[in-house]
Amino acid sequence: MANIKSQKKRALTNVKKNLQNTSERSRLKTAIKKVFKAVEANDKEAAVLAFNDANSLLDKAATSHIKHKNYVARQKARLAKALAGMN
Repeated sequence: MANIKSQKKRALTNVKKNLQNTSERSRLKTAIKKVFKAVEANDKEAAVLAFNDANSLLDKAATSHIKHKNYVARQKARLAKALAGMN
């Protein structure tokens, strides 16, 4: 553990931020899985709602630097392709 007061505070804030980022990444993965699950079940309405939610979370992840912009673009393309491939 650090001896300097500012470094002690920094260690605590790093732990908090790590928990927030982990939570956000988990929400994002869950949202992506929901889209694929709805597409697999052939439920168009649920798939569109899940797609919109996932797109929103992906954009937030890119702007807050949780995920790289290329990752976000690739995932959005995958989701859109899956949605477009529905009957």
